[in-house]
Amino acid sequence: MDNGLIVLQTLIAGFPVLLLHFVVTLILWLLTMSLYYWVTPHNELKLIREGNIATAISSGGVAMGLALPLAFCLAGSVSLWDIIIWSIPILGVQFLTFLMLNRVLGDMPTRLQNNDIAAAIYLLMIRLGSSFLVTAAIAG
Repeated sequence: MDNGLIVLQTLIAGFPVLLLHFVVTLILWLLTMSLYYWVTPHNELKLIREGNIATAISSGGVAMGLALPLAFCLAGSVSLWDIIIWSIPILGVQFLTFLMLNRVLGDMPTRLQNNDIAAAIYLLMIRLGSSFLVTAAIAG
């Protein structure tokens, strides 16, 4: 059989699965970000719309901190359940990161609302670091 035909047949067979896994991962990413925004005591999206740079930095950290491990789940998934189940601890790590830094730095919601760039950058870096660790655990 021609190699080109084999590749085409593989694409036809695998594309619906790829699309389904991608869409589920995208929905989980948006859902986990929404849950995170819902739980935080300040309205991050409102603050970002108002031009609050610290909140934008922090919120970007949430987006990346959730997306990176979910992307590795997507890359290594053998079923949708892999992605769905792993999204729970991924979200948990981001919540714990915020709570930990809230204790260490003190009143992160107020600091972000007051546009404290230093706190936001530190929060971003800690979020990405914890995300890298979760990603390594998932990939390992």
